[in-house]
Amino acid sequence: MSDRPKPPVWKMVKEAVEALGGKTTNVAVRDWILRKYPGTNPNTISCQIIVSTVNHPSRIHYPENRKPRKAEGQYDFLFRPATGELEWYDPAKHGNWEIAESESGKLIVRELGDKEADTAEEAETGNSFAAESHLRDFLANNLAVIEEGLQLYVDEAGRVGVEYRTMVGRIDILAVDRNQALLVVELKVERGPDAVCGQLMRYMSWVKRHVANGKAVRGLIIARHISDRIRYAIADFPNVSAREYDLNITLRETPGVSDIQS
Repeated sequence: MSDRPKPPVWKMVKEAVEALGGKTTNVAVRDWILRKYPGTNPNTISCQIIVSTVNHPSRIHYPENRKPRKAEGQYDFLFRPATGELEWYDPAKHGNWEIAESESGKLIVRELGDKEADTAEEAETGNSFAAESHLRDFLANNLAVIEEGLQLYVDEAGRVGVEYRTMVGRIDILAVDRNQALLVVELKVERGPDAVCGQLMRYMSWVKRHVANGKAVRGLIIARHISDRIRYAIADFPNVSAREYDLNITLRETPGVSDIQS
C-alpha cells in the first residue's frame, strides 16, 4: 500500500473525469474515486464536483467561489449538461461562465453577460422572504458558525442541501457533520413556534427514511428568539436543539468627492 499522501479532492475529481473519458456522471466519478482512494468522504467528493462545475448554481456556497470572477481558474473545469451528468468545460461549446454579483448584491452563476439571470434571481427571492433567505444564505456560506466540520449535503443528482426539495416540503439547510450524521436546520423568522417545530420533525422523519441510510439525524432550530413554546416542544427530543442569533451591523466611511478618481 502506498504511503503517498492523497491529492486534494478536487484533483481526484479531475483525475476521475479524465480517466472516465471526459464525459461521465456524478455517481461514476464518486465510485471511481472511492475505488482508487478508499476512505475519501463521499459527500466531500460531491461538494468538490459542484465547486468545479462552472454552471452549477450552488457553487457559490463554497469558499473557492465566494467572490465575482470569470470561470477560468483551477476550479473551473466541469460543465453540467443535465442533472447528474458531467463533462469537460469547453468555453467554445458551453459559452463563457462567471460568478457575478446581482443587482441585489447576491452572488449568482451565469453565462457571461446574461443579465436575465439577475431578474430570475430577484423573482425567486421575493421581498416577503428576503429576511429568511438572507439568513439561510449566510449560514449556508458559513456553516462553521453553526458547527465546525459541517458540509452541505449533496445527493447523487448533484442537488445541494440549501432549500432542499423533498416530497414533504423544502428543508432550509441539510448538512452533514464530521461524523457523517445528517443535520436538518430550520429557520424561524416569521412563522409561529408550532409551525417551525412541526416542519422540523416532518423533515427529520423524511431524511431518516429517504437519505440517512442508517446514519444519525439531528435537528436544529435557529431563530432570533427561542420562545418557551419551542423549548417545551423539543425538550424531550435529545437529537433536536435550538439556537438564537444576533445581528451586528458595522458602518464604514466612504470616500469624499475629492477622493474619487476621474
